[in-house]
Amino acid sequence: MKTIRDKKALVTGAASGIGRAVALALAKEGADLYLVDIDGDKLAATADEARRMGRAVETRVCDLSDSKQITGAVDSLISTWGRLDILVNNAGTTYYGPTLKMTAEQWDHLLALNLLAPIQLVRELLPTLTAQGEAHIVNVSSIFGLVPMRKIAAYQTSKFGLVGFSAALRAEYNRCGCGVTALCPGFVRTAMIEEYVVAGREQHVRIPGWMCTSAETVANQAIRAIRANKAIVVISFSARLIWWIARFSPRTLDWIVRQGWRRKRPID
Repeated sequence: MKTIRDKKALVTGAASGIGRAVALALAKEGADLYLVDIDGDKLAATADEARRMGRAVETRVCDLSDSKQITGAVDSLISTWGRLDILVNNAGTTYYGPTLKMTAEQWDHLLALNLLAPIQLVRELLPTLTAQGEAHIVNVSSIFGLVPMRKIAAYQTSKFGLVGFSAALRAEYNRCGCGVTALCPGFVRTAMIEEYVVAGREQHVRIPGWMCTSAETVANQAIRAIRANKAIVVISFSARLIWWIARFSPRTLDWIVRQGWRRKRPID
C-alpha cells in the first residue's frame, strides 16, 4: 500500500494492548478509524486519543464471539463509510492449562473469537476490500501460530489456523491489489499475557522481560507490513530465534518442547 493517509481502517480489539497501539499508529499515519471492542469505556478512550490526532473515528461495542453482532458491525461500517481499505483482525483471548481440563464452552468461545470472527469479518468485507484497488488485511496471529508450546492447544489451534487462512487469502487475492499479512509477535507486554484463564480461574503468570516486546513495537511492525505487503512478520528476537530453529532444525525444536514433559508431576 503506497499510502495510508485518508484510508479507512477497521481495528478489532482496539480498547487496549496491541489493538489500541495499532489503531493509534494508523491514526498517526492519517487513517480514519472504525474501532471495535467489547469494552466500551476503554474503546472510547482509544477513540478520543485518535480524534486528537485529527482523524475521523467511529466505534462499535461488539462481542466478536457472536456472529450476529459481527454482521451488525459490518453493516454499520458499510452504511457509514461505504468502503474499507484496511482490516486489522486483532481481538483475541487465550487459555493456559491442561487441554483435558478445558470445557466445551471455553473451546467454543476461544475459537469463535480468535479464528471464526476474523474469518467472518474477511468474508463479509472482502467485496469492499477488493473493490478498492489497493487494500490490506492484517491478521494478528502469534509466534505460537508457527511453533508449538505446551498447555495452549486451543490458542495454538486458532493461531495456526489464522496463519493458514492468511496464506490462503494472500495466494488468492494478492494479485487483485489486496495484501495480506500474518503478524506473529512473541510475548507482548499486555494484560493478556499477565492473566491466563486456567481451568476456569484466573492465574497470574510472569514472563521474563527479555522475552517480551511492547505493543507499540508490534504496531510499528504492522504499519511497515502494510506498506511493504509482507506475508509473515515475526516480532522480537526470541520469537525469531525459535522460528528459525523450527524451520531449519525441526527435530531440535521437538526435543526442546518435549523436555517440558520430562518432570514427573501430576497434571494441575
